[in-house]
This record gives sequence, structure tokens and C-alpha cells, in this order.
Amino acid sequence: MKNDATTSSVSPSRLIDARIKELDDWRGKTLAHVRALIKQAVPEVVEQWKWRGVPVWEHDGIICTGETYKSAVKLTFANGASLADPSRLFNASLEGNTRRAIDLHEDDELDEEAFKTLIQAAAELNGRKARKKA
Repeated sequence: MKNDATTSSVSPSRLIDARIKELDDWRGKTLAHVRALIKQAVPEVVEQWKWRGVPVWEHDGIICTGETYKSAVKLTFANGASLADPSRLFNASLEGNTRRAIDLHEDDELDEEAFKTLIQAAAELNGRKARKKA
């Protein structure tokens, strides 16, 4: 999906729809699946389209991004290092002090309940940070 003048007038949700359709393989299905789980976990989540074509889910700040690569769908949590992850979903970007990521590959199965709990925790953390700033 190109990010040019024509995409600036299209809603982020439609751009994400287009990205999923454009992928037309396991990555599109995976992105669609995690998107649905994110919306179930935080129904008031806001979808954005940033950085030349990256789906972003926000609630009082960035919860996570959904980047697609040839061999993985990477879900990067902006404040992942501050989140409890008892189910050990985070499997990438573990060395930093702020972000954490979940790399999903073609045959991976995601623990849906643990993922939704992580999404909710990220939204709650963003809310606490936003209230502190206010």
C-alpha cells in the first residue's frame, strides 16, 4: 500500500483493510485476526496509519503497531517493557528498556486470551500515564 497524497484522505481503518487485502496470504489473515482481538479487548481503540504505512492501535497513546514482513507479522508494544507478560507472548525486541514485540510466523498459534489481556494492560498503562500528565 503506497503512502502518498491519495492515502491522506482515506480513513486509517480503510487503509488497514486495504493492507490486509493486499497481503492476500497468511500475513493478511494474521493481521486481520490480531486486529479483531485488539478491538475485542479494547472496543474504543483508535486505528491509525503511520510511518509510511504501519497500522497502529491507540488508546491514550500507542498500544501497539502491526508491521508485516516477509516471514513475520510483528506486533510492537510501545511500552511493552512495563507490562507483565506471564504467558511469555513477547518474543522479540526484548533487549530494550521500553518496547517489546510479538513476532508471529506462518504456523504460529497465538494465545488469544493472553493477548487480549496484554492489550488491555497496555491501554490501562497508557490511561494511567495520560492521567498523570493532566
